[in-house]
Amino acid sequence: MSSSASVAESSPHANSAPQPSGFRSDIQGLRALAVGIVLLYHLWPTTFDGGFVGVDIFFVISGFLITSHLIKSPPRSWGDVAKFWARRVRRLLPASLLVLFLVGIATFLVAPQSVWADTGRQILSAGLYVVNWDFAVSSVDYLAADDAPSPVQHFWSLSVEEQFYFVWPMIIGLAFLVGAKLGRSKKIVGFTVLGIFLASLIFSIVYTADEPAMAYFITPTRMWELAMGGLVAVFVIYVRPERLPFSSLLGWVGLAGIVAATFLIRADMPFPGYIALVPVLSTALVILADSRGRTSVLPLLSLRPVRFLGDISYSVYLWHWPLIVLVPYLSAKLGRSESLGVLDNIAIILVSIIAAWASTTWVENRFRKSSFFSSSKKTFAFAALAMALVAALGLSQMVVANTIVEQNEDKLQAQLDDPDSCLGAGILLPSAEDNPNCEDKDSLQMEPAAAKKDKSKAYADGCWASAPYASKPECTYGDGSKHVALVGNSHAGHWLPTLERLADERDLTITTFLASNCSISTLPQDLSTPEETKGCQDYADWVSKRTTEGGFDAVITSERQSTPLEGMDWEETEKKAPAGHHEILQRWVDADLDVVVIRDTPYPGGADITVPDCVAKHEDDLEQCSGTPESWHWMDPLAASARSMDSKRLSIIYPQDWFCPEGRCEPVIGGVITYFDTAHITATYAQTLAPQFDASLRRSGLDTFD
Repeated sequence: MSSSASVAESSPHANSAPQPSGFRSDIQGLRALAVGIVLLYHLWPTTFDGGFVGVDIFFVISGFLITSHLIKSPPRSWGDVAKFWARRVRRLLPASLLVLFLVGIATFLVAPQSVWADTGRQILSAGLYVVNWDFAVSSVDYLAADDAPSPVQHFWSLSVEEQFYFVWPMIIGLAFLVGAKLGRSKKIVGFTVLGIFLASLIFSIVYTADEPAMAYFITPTRMWELAMGGLVAVFVIYVRPERLPFSSLLGWVGLAGIVAATFLIRADMPFPGYIALVPVLSTALVILADSRGRTSVLPLLSLRPVRFLGDISYSVYLWHWPLIVLVPYLSAKLGRSESLGVLDNIAIILVSIIAAWASTTWVENRFRKSSFFSSSKKTFAFAALAMALVAALGLSQMVVANTIVEQNEDKLQAQLDDPDSCLGAGILLPSAEDNPNCEDKDSLQMEPAAAKKDKSKAYADGCWASAPYASKPECTYGDGSKHVALVGNSHAGHWLPTLERLADERDLTITTFLASNCSISTLPQDLSTPEETKGCQDYADWVSKRTTEGGFDAVITSERQSTPLEGMDWEETEKKAPAGHHEILQRWVDADLDVVVIRDTPYPGGADITVPDCVAKHEDDLEQCSGTPESWHWMDPLAASARSMDSKRLSIIYPQDWFCPEGRCEPVIGGVITYFDTAHITATYAQTLAPQFDASLRRSGLDTFD
C-alpha cells in the first residue's frame, strides 16, 4: 500500500488509480476500517460476527478506484490494456507471491503432513489467482467441511479482484469504443457498468439462495460489489455536482451501516446475496459523500494511526491469516497449547502490522518504483517466473504428500492380506493375546496423510446422491446370491469396506443407496435451501420404494443426524426425529426384509478433534487425540427408533467398543488411525472390523446372515 499523497493504487487494500479529487483520506480510512474488522473477526469471530464484510468494503473501494482510473484514461488499444495489467502486477504480485512462498516453506516446517497435499494445491491455485474456485468446490463437499483451515484461504478475495482487473479494462475500453462511434461515451460506459451491476446482483441473490456455500467464493456473485464502486465512479465523474447536500450526514450514515453490518450480519446468513447490500451500499455512501469538515467522517478516518493502517492494509491482509493458522501448529511443536489466547492474538496483530510495514516498504514500494520493471515485458516475465516458483512449491508439497500416501497404502495392504496380522481392530480379537505379531500393537502403521485419503470406494466410484438429490446413483459390490441394500448417509457409506471384506465369505451382493448429508427419514431436514430439503425428502421416498420393491433380502442402514429437522432446534430434533425413521424401518419390516441398524460410531467432532491432523501433531502423545464415550457422544435418532421396535426382522449393532476399548475412544487402534476426519471411519480400519461385524451379524438371528 502506497503512502503517497498524490496517487491511489487499486487493490484489495491498496491505492492505485488517480481520483477526481486527488488523494482521499476517507478512502484510506475505509481501508483501515475494512482490514481492521477482518482482523478482529478472524481473531474473535464470536464478538465481531459480521467482520467478514470487510472484504466487501475492499471490493467497493477497488471498483471505485479502478473505474475512476479507466474513465480518466480509457484503454484504446491492447497496448494500453497490457500497461494496465503490468501496473497491477507490479503493485500486487510481489508481496502476495512472497507471502505464498513463505507460507509454503512454513507449512513444511510446522504444519502436520496431513495438511500438506491440500495446502500445496491451494498455494498452486492461489499463485495463479483462481483459488476462489478451488474453495468454492470444497465448500460444497460435505467431507471437506471439517478440514483444517487453509493458511491461504484469504487469497480467495484477491483472486476475485485479480479476475476483475483482468476483464474490467477490456469491458470499459470496449464501452468507450462503442460510445465513441455512437457519440455517447458517457451513457454507454454508465449503462455498461449499471448492466453488469444489475446482472451480477440478480445472479448473486438467486444463486446464494440455491448454493450459499459456493456463492460466497465465486466471481459472478461478487462482481456487482466491484461494479457498485464503478457506479459511484461514474456518478462522481460524470454526474455529481461539486458537493452533495448533507454530505457529512451521508458519510456518517454510511459509516454507521458498516459498523452495524459488522455486528449484526452472521456467518450463518446466506451471503453475499441481498444481505451484502448493507456493507456495499454503506461503503458506496461514504465514498460518494466525499464529506469534509469538522462534522464529517473525515477527521475520524484521517487520524494518523488510521492513515498508517490504511497505507499498509493490503499487506496486513496478506500476513494476518497465515499467522492465525500456522501459529497454533508452531505452538504445539513447542509443547504449548494450540488454542490462541488473548496475548497470542495481540501478538499476531502486532506481528502482522510489523510484517506488513516491512513488506510495504521493502517489497511493494521497491517493485512499484523500480526502473527495471518499467517495461511491460519485463514485468510479465517477472510475474511468470515468480508464479512458476510458487506453483513449483505447491506442486512439491502435493508430490511429497502423495508419495507418503502411496507408500503407506502398499504397506497397509500387505498387512491386510496377511491372515496373521494384528492390524487395526485385529488387536481387539481374543486371538491377539497369543499372536506374536501383536506385540508391537502401539506402533503407528498408518501415516496421517494417508488416513485423510483412506475412504471407501463409494467416493471414487461416485456412489453418492448429493444436493439437490436429483441424481440417484446405485453402486454394486460383490456377486453373491444374497442381496443387501446399504442405506443411509455418509455414516452408512463408511461401512462399505467392512461389507466388501465379508461379501465373498457371506455370499453377499451389496447395493448402495447413499446420500451426502441427507437422512432417510419421512421428516424434512433443515438443509441449506428449500430445494435441497425437498430433494432429500423425495430421495428418501424413492429409496424406501426401491428397497422394498427391488428384490432385496436385507437392508443394512446407519445415519448421522448432521442437521436439525426443519423448523426445530437440536433438542427438539433429538426428541422428534426417531418418528421419521420409524416409518421407514416399519416399511422394510413389513416387506419381509431383514434389517440391521448400525448405531452411529463415536463422534470425535464433538470434542473438536480432526483425528489425522491431531495424530500428526501428537504422535508422541496420542492421548491428546482420544476421548470418552461421553465426550464423543452424538444423538442417533435412527438407532433410538430401532430400539423402540419389537420385531424379529430387526437387529441393532453397537460398535462403540470397537472404537472405545476399555472405556477410552482411541484415535489409533492396532497401528491404524480410526477416522479420516472428525466423524468417518478410515477404510483400512473398517476392513479390519470385518470379524467383529461378522460375529454381530451371526448373533442377530436374521435369516440372511445365518
